[in-house]
Amino acid sequence: MSADAPTPAPAITVEQALRAAQAQGLARIDAQLLLLHTLGRDRHDRAWLISHDQDALPAPAAERWAALVARRAASEPLAYLTGSKAFYGLELHIDARVLDPRPDTETLVDWALELIPQLPLAAPLRVIDLGTGSGAIALALKSQRPDLHVSAIDASPDALAVAEANATRLGLPVNFRLGSWLTGVDEQYALIVSNPPYIAADDPHLATLTHEPLQALTSGPDGLDDIRHIISQAPARLTPGGWLLLEHGWDQAEAVRALLTQAGWGQVQSRRDLAGVERCSGGCWGG
Repeated sequence: MSADAPTPAPAITVEQALRAAQAQGLARIDAQLLLLHTLGRDRHDRAWLISHDQDALPAPAAERWAALVARRAASEPLAYLTGSKAFYGLELHIDARVLDPRPDTETLVDWALELIPQLPLAAPLRVIDLGTGSGAIALALKSQRPDLHVSAIDASPDALAVAEANATRLGLPVNFRLGSWLTGVDEQYALIVSNPPYIAADDPHLATLTHEPLQALTSGPDGLDDIRHIISQAPARLTPGGWLLLEHGWDQAEAVRALLTQAGWGQVQSRRDLAGVERCSGGCWGG
């Protein structure tokens, strides 16, 4: 080797890579999933990392790994880095055109599935997801209840492209359309569900969410502008006895229940997520 040739960087093992990532502030599970992605292995193959902890990373993989760790340490969502996210048993393709689906949102799906047997009879029973983003809620409902006629709407053509691609890949037929909430929607539904923007425009936590689309996060001075709009539009599009279910912020349940009650909704209530936080609120219209 020439005296001027650069000295190769020492190889790094699987164990050393994971420890280095955690030293940079990554959660262990994030580090494991990123490393599996870097090595082209299945996201569920965490046992492989344990049994191969002394394996050296190939140099190209080590470079890719270091770049991904740096991006994750800078708060870029894991789903954007790996291109996928598990949601309600589905593997969704995710990128920066849509929000990273949160596990908390599964609370909304659970509640919807619980309500469906109680909804006004229709053939087929019609459900619409407002602000569908990646399609997570609509596709989860369709996967669990293939008999439903599921529609989904979003104001972002980019988001709809992601949702439609997920539906096609998963083989789940959903009627997607471009639009703002229920404006221009003529059909009647037994159930309306939505995870709308609900962060106040001046919320300091937005500083940690700079990688995600701002229009899908914020909604006026108190974060409730879009929720108010949906609450006012929904009665005209629900069959008697139909329900509206809304996801909201961790501290907004009381305010959302008040908005529903003031607008004349019945059976107004909230549901808690796995952390015990009131994550969703909703009500019944007529019937």
